[in-house]
Amino acid sequence: MAFQSLRYAFWPVLRPLLHLYRRVCHGTTTGVRAMVIDGTNRVFLIKHSYVAGWHLPGGGVDKGETAGTAMARELLEEANIKLAGEPKLHGIFFNNRESRRDHVVLYIVRDFVQETPPVPDYEIIAHGFFALDALPEDTSRATRARLAEVFNGVAVSELW
Repeated sequence: MAFQSLRYAFWPVLRPLLHLYRRVCHGTTTGVRAMVIDGTNRVFLIKHSYVAGWHLPGGGVDKGETAGTAMARELLEEANIKLAGEPKLHGIFFNNRESRRDHVVLYIVRDFVQETPPVPDYEIIAHGFFALDALPEDTSRATRARLAEVFNGVAVSELW
């Protein structure tokens, strides 16, 4: 229990250092995101403690892990969402804002179960399903671009 408390206390400092380590010590980095869409076309967004704005849930692909497995793991960790069917691959995007070696794999998830909402913690401080016309003002530029591709038929970009 004491370790857990220390982890929570130091997470805002440790998270950026871990990210820097990955950028310096690894070649190409791969991340995953999931656009979770409920039966009324609301999308699930999260707000992190360490970066501004609202984003699609996701994270890094660990060594030896497939993108699909990483996406399912991140959804469970960040959103308490379990896949109930096959997600659809939307695209692979070059994220030059993060580094010159970063790519993001985006899946569309429509078949899922969320028995209970996640409890905010040291990493995810807020979350929710939002209608497209009621997105939080500080929804990230990349999230808005992906939503426009999926819902408005905007051409899919290669850039995140």
